[in-house]
Amino acid sequence: MCDEPVDPDMSVNDPRGPSVDSRTADRKAKVAERLAHRGCNSRKGAVKVVIAWPDRLHVAEPAPLITVAGRLERKGGREMVARCPTRHDAQEAAEWLVDRFSRLVPGLPVTAGVEAGCGQFLVVLATSRR
Repeated sequence: MCDEPVDPDMSVNDPRGPSVDSRTADRKAKVAERLAHRGCNSRKGAVKVVIAWPDRLHVAEPAPLITVAGRLERKGGREMVARCPTRHDAQEAAEWLVDRFSRLVPGLPVTAGVEAGCGQFLVVLATSRR
């Protein structure tokens, strides 16, 4: 959730210790569980989980990544996730997204592309899952 590594050998009583996270409260959803920090996982119930986009990326109207991940897992297809002022900025964001999704949703084959349109560059995530 916080994008920091989880030490599975750490005490489960420590906030940085391991905890199982299913990413959803919907018991019918077919979502694999993963390891998360106990503190992050506990806090998730109190506040809506948001994965922050890095400040170094120049993006406008960034999509909420947890929501995007859920839709791509369920439906597959393509989703526009951000607008950028330059192709270089969009390519940087696309590379970060592919890396981030490889940890957020392991096993979901995600690619990111850059499309020019109306004087800006759109970052599009896609998966072949249907």
